[in-house]
Amino acid sequence: MTSDPLLPILQAAARVLLSRPAMAGTEHDAEQFAAERRHVIIDALIKVPALRNKIRGELELRRDQPELDASSTLVLSTDDDVVRAGLRLLELLNKSDTVRETLRARLQARISGLRSKLEMEKGRHEHTVKALQSAGNALVDAEKRAEELETQVAALQGRLHDPRVLASNLLAVLQPSPGLTRDSAEARDPRNERLDGQDRSPVVVAAEIAGIEPDSLVTALQAIISPPQPHLSPQVTVSRERTLRVRPLGGATEIGGSCVLIEAGETRLLVDAGLIPGDPALPPRHIDEALSEPIQAVMITHAHTDHCGYVPALATRFPDLRILATPETTALMPRMWADSAKLMGERERLHRRWGTDSEPLYQRDAVELTARRCEEVPFGVTRTIGDLTVELFPAGHILGAAGVVVRAGDQRVVITGDISGFRQETVDGYSIPDSAREADLLVMESTCCAEEHSSRKTRVKDLVRAVEDVYAAGGRVLIPAFALGRAQELAMIMRTRMPHVPVLLDGMAADLASSFESVTADRHSPLRIFGGNVSRAERPEHLDLFTSGVVITTSGMLTGGPAIEWAARILPEARSALFLSGYQDEESGGAKLLRLVEDRASHLTIDDRGTKKEIPLRARIEMMRLSAHADKRGLLDIADEVSARQTMLVHGLPRRQEDFRQILGVRGHRCVATGSWQ
Repeated sequence: MTSDPLLPILQAAARVLLSRPAMAGTEHDAEQFAAERRHVIIDALIKVPALRNKIRGELELRRDQPELDASSTLVLSTDDDVVRAGLRLLELLNKSDTVRETLRARLQARISGLRSKLEMEKGRHEHTVKALQSAGNALVDAEKRAEELETQVAALQGRLHDPRVLASNLLAVLQPSPGLTRDSAEARDPRNERLDGQDRSPVVVAAEIAGIEPDSLVTALQAIISPPQPHLSPQVTVSRERTLRVRPLGGATEIGGSCVLIEAGETRLLVDAGLIPGDPALPPRHIDEALSEPIQAVMITHAHTDHCGYVPALATRFPDLRILATPETTALMPRMWADSAKLMGERERLHRRWGTDSEPLYQRDAVELTARRCEEVPFGVTRTIGDLTVELFPAGHILGAAGVVVRAGDQRVVITGDISGFRQETVDGYSIPDSAREADLLVMESTCCAEEHSSRKTRVKDLVRAVEDVYAAGGRVLIPAFALGRAQELAMIMRTRMPHVPVLLDGMAADLASSFESVTADRHSPLRIFGGNVSRAERPEHLDLFTSGVVITTSGMLTGGPAIEWAARILPEARSALFLSGYQDEESGGAKLLRLVEDRASHLTIDDRGTKKEIPLRARIEMMRLSAHADKRGLLDIADEVSARQTMLVHGLPRRQEDFRQILGVRGHRCVATGSWQ
């Protein structure tokens, strides 16, 4: 604050007054006197010209205070009116300094208030932007679901106009699966039940309505599906022997991109055509070796992308390609294909922006085309494809998963696909048919051939206990899970064993849960995933408002999707937890997180839309494996039950496969190298 401009004059006046004889003998400080007698001194300055003269003399001796010149000119004037005016002016200036400081303080407070309001408005703006983004995401999700429904409707309409596909799917509904046990999931399927408690199968009733014999109806449908081959004249020779030839084209000594080529005579059949996971996803490793000649059909063991993701590319290349799978797999595959097409399209747009090439393997229109051509094949029912006959059997693993028995003459090859023997919430274990026993070749997956898992019951119990601990402490649990199979399995575990714990399903996992319910709706015991304590997540509201419970979402390896958004909020919470539930690729976010935990790191760095973010690691982080693959003991049981003349291992890692071959050899099984077989 500026100093009082009158103060030097008042102090000079005080010194003059204190020097008078009347003040002799008293001890007074001029500064104190000036402060205490301010009004008295000012009154004296106005009324006593002699005092002003004395002060002028006093100030003449103190020229070290140049600031006195302006004020002394007014206050010490010989004109009383000038003195009065000068004193009022100096008093006003003194007060104005105080006023300025007061105004400055008030202005500063006002500025602080405005800044607070600005921050509040910024927060509201950000919230509004997020809400708009959420609404936009919700709209995109709604549009995506609408597109998927349109694809399904178009596929169904397409099937109605394709006689072969229509006949195949009609036969799948009418023809019961033979040899089913009463407690199996397939036996509970109403399509396999006798009607009205009578010994009259659906095909018998349909034949009666059509006015023909049941065998004639089945024969007619089979003829539409696989038209009889024209008889060859004696002069015509067969260019290839009708013996089975087997060659893995993908997923042989790696996990992903599964594909096996089977040939007999002029017939070429693929069992699976999957993508190799990654960015970008790649086709089966050696698929080019099969594309130089026509392929009559592809038989899909189950709807995981690493087993079916390349099918739309094949369907585009081969217009007459038959696509066969179980009814459940047929229903689930289009959703997986649509997601792959979307991801490939996004990657293409990103690369185009940077001026690089990235051609997608297929686009959305190929998904619709492929979905139209899918033929449903129930378990235990044979289909003829040229010189080959195929039959599917339950493989456990996930809903609709199948193993395949392929026959050419008296030769048989069994391909397990991904397989498991234990009962899960969504599917039973495998069931080896008699047609598979003592086959010429068993092509067996070996994902977990080096592992010995604890019992399914124990693993589920451990998971439930861990979730209970976190929930009881008031925290929330994030479980990144594979969208198809694992997520639905986890949700049903939570629903049946922990009905008091709120559970959210998010992302593609929620969409496929709805598909599980619709696919099994006609069963006597349909799958119920949503309802009770399980509901669909709504973002961004639930990200912060859902403070206690379980979140199950994609991606299972923490490579993207909603799991990243949830992890950014849950990992910093000391009372919460993140449980990884399945296999983690070495380069995945999940594997990186586990390494950070092992190294006792304090933060996880993530890339959020081009911005690096540091996330504190305070939550409990553990691996809770719920594998849907048979382990070493389970695979040995399968090999023993099939008891094939030779066994080939696929879908695994080379060193583990080699060790497992030695174990199979000790058990009396003859193993062949992973490669061409005849």
